[in-house]
Amino acid sequence: MRCVIARYPFDLTKDGVLESMKGVKPELVVGESVTIGRRRYPVKQVGQIITRQDRRDFTSGEVVRAMARLGFTCHEDVAAAPAPEPSLSPLQAASAMLGGGTAAEAGSQAV
Repeated sequence: MRCVIARYPFDLTKDGVLESMKGVKPELVVGESVTIGRRRYPVKQVGQIITRQDRRDFTSGEVVRAMARLGFTCHEDVAAAPAPEPSLSPLQAASAMLGGGTAAEAGSQAV
């Protein structure tokens, strides 16, 4: 498959990527990552190895797109995921949508 990373065209194959990453120890995953074989690698490490370019020359998005098109599983940055909102009861959710406070506050105000 032909793809462009850092403005340079590369002809990549899934087998070629697997061969390039064989014997490479994964670095600590911080940010986006890709699973190659049974290991999870940071996308910048994979990009550096398969393109032989400096990590500053390409974006992680370029490598993620190429790896996804080749059929590898890509993972988002865990730290960038939004925190789950605290669960509210249906009454609290309705009160919040109407601009009111919590149900406890609404009950204390109704005298």
